Amino acid sequence: MSEPEPRAAAAQTAPPVVNLANALTLFRIVLVPVFVVVLFVDDGQSVLWRVIAFLVFAVAAITDQIDGRIARSWNLVTDFGKMADPIADKALIGAALLGLSILNELPWWVTVVILVREIGVTLLRFWVIRHGIIPASRGGKLKTLLQCFGIGLFVLPLHGALHTVGWVFIVAAVVATVVTGLDYIWQAISLRRSAHAAATDAKFR
Repeated sequence: MSEPEPRAAAAQTAPPVVNLANALTLFRIVLVPVFVVVLFVDDGQSVLWRVIAFLVFAVAAITDQIDGRIARSWNLVTDFGKMADPIADKALIGAALLGLSILNELPWWVTVVILVREIGVTLLRFWVIRHGIIPASRGGKLKTLLQCFGIGLFVLPLHGALHTVGWVFIVAAVVATVVTGLDYIWQAISLRRSAHAAATDAKFR
């Protein structure tokens, strides 16, 4: 009996797109509009609703940590997950930043710097998608973690020392955002160059 072709074998072992990890990613996307609605109840002045908004944000942020671990440990990593996971992160972070800036809780320059990077990286992913997938890096995950802590503290109606702690996380997140953004640009350029070099080499063989 002949052995199966490598591609056929890979197809047989490929994880299904419909799996728990991807379901958690989609759940995080669904929570984004829920968070926005709750955040703006009573024009963002209600302590109770701000705490509820924090809890919704926290649940969404926690799913970001869980879905990645499940995907890796259960061998459920898919191309859809690689694309949808960072998009879900950006939707949550972007909604939170815009909401906090509209409520005058967070300066607009913070929101602009982070969103320009996030949108830019998303466009980079689509720019190179036919050559390969740029997965979320460890630096990108650290950046998201810093953003979540900082934003979470700003969503809560805190004052004094805890508010200062929130600023520490926000500043660290901005730095990580810029640094990892430059790294993604380098990865995208390298991927395009590698694909072009491979295509040129194959053409002249």
